[in-house]
Amino acid sequence: MVLKGRVHKFGDDVNTDYIISGRYKFRTLNMDELIAHLFEDIKPNFSKEVRKRDFIVGGRNFGCGSSREQAPLVIKQSGIAAILAESFARIFFRNCINVGLLIIECNTKMINSGEKLEINLEKGIIRNLAQKKILKFKKLPEIMVQILQEGGLTPYLKKNKKFNV
Repeated sequence: MVLKGRVHKFGDDVNTDYIISGRYKFRTLNMDELIAHLFEDIKPNFSKEVRKRDFIVGGRNFGCGSSREQAPLVIKQSGIAAILAESFARIFFRNCINVGLLIIECNTKMINSGEKLEINLEKGIIRNLAQKKILKFKKLPEIMVQILQEGGLTPYLKKNKKFNV
């Protein structure tokens, strides 16, 4: 599986309230409404700039903060193909897998906003098309890949009735 998209870069410690502020996520569960407020406290025009199959790139501790699933759900609903970061908060990492949002831990220091990436999940490589450089990443365990391919944990369990490990 190969993904291509444009980068939207953020820094370290992007918490779930920066992703979708509590002033919105407590009012509605309608993801289409929440997309308009995605990252608005740190990048006000983000919802207008993002396109389907784009990538979010962060630094360390991406997704820290609350454990609510609205943060990865609204990112997925916006059409983001994957989040790349140096590290993720544990509960955010699991929530992303559970809702079917691809996340990749890798060195993101040499990736910049606006650049285009090509990610090969099978080979564990990221091609930075702007810089003509290749980054490697540790591939996800097979069970997580299967969950992602089904669109998340619920669709995976509905189809398989159990974990196929």
